[in-house]
Amino acid sequence: MSAKKHSSELRRLALSVLQPGFVGTEAPDWILREIGDGLASVVLFSRNIASPDQVARLTARLRAENPELVVAVDEEAGDVTRMEWATGSTRPGNFALGTVDDPELTEAVAADLGRQLRSAGVSLDYAPSADVNSNPDNPVIGVRSFGAVPELVSRHTAGWIRGLQSSGVAACVKHFPGHGDVAADSHHELPTYGADAAEIAAQALPPFRAALQAGVRAVMSGHLLVPAYDSELPATLSRPVLEGLLRRELGFDGLIVSDAIEMGAVTRRYGIEGAAVRAVAAGVDAICVGGESAEEATAGQLVEALAGAVADGGLSEERLAEAAGRVAEFAEWSARLRADRSAGETGEDIGRVAARRAVRLGGAAGERLPLRAAPHVVELAPVTNMAIGDQTPWGVAAPLQERLPGTTSVRVRGDELQERTVTLEGCALAPAAGRPLVVVVRDASRHAWMSRAAAALTAARPDAIVVEMGLPGATAEGAAQIYTHGASAASGVAAAEVLAGDREPVAAPTAGAAPRAAVSGSVPGAA
Repeated sequence: MSAKKHSSELRRLALSVLQPGFVGTEAPDWILREIGDGLASVVLFSRNIASPDQVARLTARLRAENPELVVAVDEEAGDVTRMEWATGSTRPGNFALGTVDDPELTEAVAADLGRQLRSAGVSLDYAPSADVNSNPDNPVIGVRSFGAVPELVSRHTAGWIRGLQSSGVAACVKHFPGHGDVAADSHHELPTYGADAAEIAAQALPPFRAALQAGVRAVMSGHLLVPAYDSELPATLSRPVLEGLLRRELGFDGLIVSDAIEMGAVTRRYGIEGAAVRAVAAGVDAICVGGESAEEATAGQLVEALAGAVADGGLSEERLAEAAGRVAEFAEWSARLRADRSAGETGEDIGRVAARRAVRLGGAAGERLPLRAAPHVVELAPVTNMAIGDQTPWGVAAPLQERLPGTTSVRVRGDELQERTVTLEGCALAPAAGRPLVVVVRDASRHAWMSRAAAALTAARPDAIVVEMGLPGATAEGAAQIYTHGASAASGVAAAEVLAGDREPVAAPTAGAAPRAAVSGSVPGAA
């Protein structure tokens, strides 16, 4: 075999294990060329999405080069949405679904999402998050998790996978072995999950076992250090975690996908090329090259790094060929899954029904609803993590303005209050004089400035209503509160309906009781 032929075959193997993103709403020439040369997967992000019809045209053009091309998207619904980044998701996220705790509803929502994705030509969804959010200070998971109890997360993870795959789109459960009990954001630094093996088995692994039983064929690794299995390397780069725990102990024989390989948790120490090589050597089959490295040059560098590592002995050709083989096997399976299902029509109501069922009331909310006049709405806006698009709309003001004309609003950031360019008196209390005041927060218990602002506003206006669109906490205790359990557009509408009286709320819970459902709704087969 000539060196040139060997190099060409090796490059094709290396290219086939990448899942790169790209810029633009049309397929760039370099992506089309690489598909012809062996690229087996691409991933779409918000920058690639203008409308469902446009995405369908884009994916059709990509598949003209390879009918079995894997087209992935990072679409969780809820707070993390790519397909609906410009408007906000019309479906609630995992935490809202876990709050309702109706697995049939979760399955129906995921099936509806799957129909939308399949119609657009997507064959792999980087979802659901099976992380058990046992650390309320977790800066990156939060409402992306179904909840803090392994059994609850397990049943909804399984239901979500069944629903999505019933519509012809493959699920990819994440972030193995569990990203819920950390206090750092892996987009920027390496988190540590310090539990021992027994605690990990009891707390973090049950949802992944449930996912495997539900038929998932792709698992995404997490960029976190798990000393119980490997004290040196993050899970994505660790053979004890991927080959030992995931493959041998859990028995998974499908596709292992890395979390975005450019994330700081792995690149700060190894660089993007070093992280990619180590990931494949450790057992990863497909390298996600995500939102921050969507360039032809980056893909080329990774191909050369993988091929060079084989030549240098840092990566065996057998391991690279094994990874490429798993990608090909998954591509064939996902193409069959897509072909065997009819896309059908997406449901206009299922997301709204689910969001309504997730709303809860607390404090004196039942006594103060519905609003008797158009309110002033103050939305306290945190800096979101990189998984949540900062351009995605959220909040209650816009849907409330539609229902109560004359509603006014302001959005305030923490730095504005801290630098005193904005005051609560000027932006909130004065405009709300003689009118109802609605204060909207998002994970207030995780943001000290937000908690202080909400407490100050409810102290000055005891009649104010606080809408929490993140994890419920001890913010503004005693105030009338509405909990949406997520900040999707559907959740914002559900809260606005309760405020405006479009939906009949139930009585608020007594002191010390858990928040109760504020609205009712049903889906076929759901309790």
